[in-house]
Amino acid sequence: MMSDLALRRGPLSSLLDAIYRRPRLFLAVLLTPPLLWLGVVYLGSLFALLAQSFFSLDDFSGVIVREFTLSTWVQLMAPANLDVIIRTVSMSALVTIADAIMAFPIAYYAARYARGPMKAAFYLLVMMPLWSSYLVKVYAWKLILAREGIYTWVLDKLGIEALLDWYLSLPVIGGPSLSASYTGTFIVFCYVWLPYMILPVQAALERVPNNLIEASADLGASPGATFRHVILPLAFPGVVAGSIFTFSLTLGDYIIPQIVGGSQYYLGQAVYAQQGTAGNIPLAAAFSVVPILIMGVYLTFARKLGAFDAL
Repeated sequence: MMSDLALRRGPLSSLLDAIYRRPRLFLAVLLTPPLLWLGVVYLGSLFALLAQSFFSLDDFSGVIVREFTLSTWVQLMAPANLDVIIRTVSMSALVTIADAIMAFPIAYYAARYARGPMKAAFYLLVMMPLWSSYLVKVYAWKLILAREGIYTWVLDKLGIEALLDWYLSLPVIGGPSLSASYTGTFIVFCYVWLPYMILPVQAALERVPNNLIEASADLGASPGATFRHVILPLAFPGVVAGSIFTFSLTLGDYIIPQIVGGSQYYLGQAVYAQQGTAGNIPLAAAFSVVPILIMGVYLTFARKLGAFDAL
């Protein structure tokens, strides 16, 4: 009777039954497609990108010379290109620090005090900006920070518009308006990536055991000392985990600096300009490898600090 049933089910069903009865074979069948995707498509693309950076561009014909050379990397080390790298890394670091400072009190309140409907409202408020279009948010900020925008109108009504003019006259951080300055770019970066810092920090604070806090209080520590010596060290991996998102997203973004900010290039814009306008694919590939290397070092340190446990 069993043989009749097997014949009716066909060879495909028998093969699936045989795979299912062998756990290791079943696991291998399940993992093969995603591993091929990661190994061939993703890593293959990265390898192709890295290989392109060791080619060069013929200045006369504009044709890519597919011979191994370090001339493109030497070109990447030119002062103008180094300025792009330093500007992008500096902005990413500042945005990460600012987001960590802003996110910690919000996450702390949500983790230690918010309960029931208040906690649901917290998640809703943090997640809501992520549900709206990225471009809409950026263009909205451009209108807010423009000379004719809400911010200038409010300062004018308060009679302190001269203060904004003084700030915009400052070198480096100033500009024709907030929407065309480093400050405007910094504000928009901080706003857009802030939820990605709040959620890991809140998750880390949720895991701080209450008995450690109570033990600290029982031993006579003040609330401030408990925060500094118990809560903050235990929540720090969450801050590092959030910094992975804010730092890497700022490092690779090219839309915000293109819409809000001055004419100075960031890494993403440099890649876009080199592969699109200039047609210099090798230099664009070399620019693309820079954030990969930076994030490789960054993730190594983050792993040592236990950041992945807070994700």
